[in-house]
Amino acid sequence: MAYVINDDCTACGTCLDECPVEAISEGDIYVIDPDVCTDCGACADVCPVEAIHPED
Repeated sequence: MAYVINDDCTACGTCLDECPVEAISEGDIYVIDPDVCTDCGACADVCPVEAIHPED
C-alpha cells in the first residue's frame, strides 16, 4: 500500500532525497505516485510535520 501526503505538507523538501524510487513530485503540496511507491516509509520517517501516512 502506497504512502500519501496530506494537507499538512509544507513542501519543505525533506522527503525528496529520502525516496529511493523518486516517487515524490514537488508542488504546493507534494504528491506520492502510488504506482511507483514501494511502501518503504523512508519519507514518513523524516517528515518534520508528520504529513506522510500509509494510504487507508
